[in-house]
Amino acid sequence: MLTHEQNELLTRVGPGTPMGTLLRQYWLPIAAESELDDRAVKPVRLLGENLVLYKDLGGHIGLIDRHCPHRRADMSFGFVEDCGLRCNYHGWLFDADGRTVEQPYEDVALGNAQVRDKVRTKAYPVRATGGLLWAFLGTGEPPILPQYEAFSWPNGFKQIIISEVPCNWAQCQENSIDPVHFEWMHSNWSIRLKGQRGPYAPRHVKIDFEEFEHGFLYKRIREDTDEKHDLWTVGRVTLWPIGVFLGDHFEWRVPIDDENTLSIAWSFQRVPLESEPYVQERIPYWYGPTRDADGEWISSHVMNQDFVAWIGQGTIADRTKEHLGRSDLGVGLMRRQLFADVKAVAEGRDPKGVLRTPPEGGVIHLPISHYDRYTRGLPRAELLAHPVLGRHLRGYPYQAGQPREVQEALWAAMGVTPEEMAQPSARQAPQAA
Repeated sequence: MLTHEQNELLTRVGPGTPMGTLLRQYWLPIAAESELDDRAVKPVRLLGENLVLYKDLGGHIGLIDRHCPHRRADMSFGFVEDCGLRCNYHGWLFDADGRTVEQPYEDVALGNAQVRDKVRTKAYPVRATGGLLWAFLGTGEPPILPQYEAFSWPNGFKQIIISEVPCNWAQCQENSIDPVHFEWMHSNWSIRLKGQRGPYAPRHVKIDFEEFEHGFLYKRIREDTDEKHDLWTVGRVTLWPIGVFLGDHFEWRVPIDDENTLSIAWSFQRVPLESEPYVQERIPYWYGPTRDADGEWISSHVMNQDFVAWIGQGTIADRTKEHLGRSDLGVGLMRRQLFADVKAVAEGRDPKGVLRTPPEGGVIHLPISHYDRYTRGLPRAELLAHPVLGRHLRGYPYQAGQPREVQEALWAAMGVTPEEMAQPSARQAPQAA
């Protein structure tokens, strides 16, 4: 149980807040790189700041204040030039560093470039990796942008899924260090959603947590596993400070503001050996819905079930009314580390997980079970017959709403036909994460 003051510290992320200052020390994923190919200018809200993301005609990507410093016009209606974004109101042009490149009338009337040198707009650096765009909203020298090994895996179909979840980021991220919820929120609830009363999933009998450089590992033993199982020997990665890595996909919970969170998932599906070499020219993205056509919260898929749990805690969970149990050991670890990181930043030190030295080989190798599954692949027949991977081919398992064109692009990469995918397969409860 937290005090009201501790809960405020944990959840408030706007400019000048301790937690907002902490999260601004990291590179945050904010969009799919391919989004700007479809739409050159996109309004975004991050950590309580209204910004605009754009890609100009020269290929430069910028993230600047949404409001023009001239008369506060909305820059999301601006248009891109060879270098920068031009306000559609009076034509002032700004580059990705926030410099005023042109003030069309003032340039003619005054003929003095020093006038525009006095006007800048807020701007943040943006970098691309893994098919994602990452922003650094802090001050000073940005840390090294993480390059995760999975981003460079060859012969895989990748996709990016984005959703906006109407609740605070912290209750979303606490889910990433809570192993027991999977037994009930996913396995058992999925059984009940099918109209069945059981049998329920194997129960958890032991959990543990281990800290490492890039976050925490959560480990578990269930009634159907033992200490030799990968769920215990390897575990799953709580990626610091706002992510989780589960082998075939990442998930990040990026604060939009105090009351809304941007969920960004990056997914990898290995093509069969017969489809090698496979080179994906463009990583598709799609926006996953949170409600159905009747306005009800979607609960059919793993991440949608998570969304329901997060939203159900309230827009900002009131942790003064909690009664934590033994299954919440990881939640306590996360909160204590965040509070320690807030203190570190206030004292001028780097928080956990900030990279100042490049990792060996230039990439970050995260703990992962079934490594060969993602790096060596399977023959097509074995892939189709696989109890987990074969089922994942028939439809994206983690979120509802995968567009048909993305599904068909996946099938083409895998060398399978829609007719093959239409054949019945064994229905299973969601696999443990």
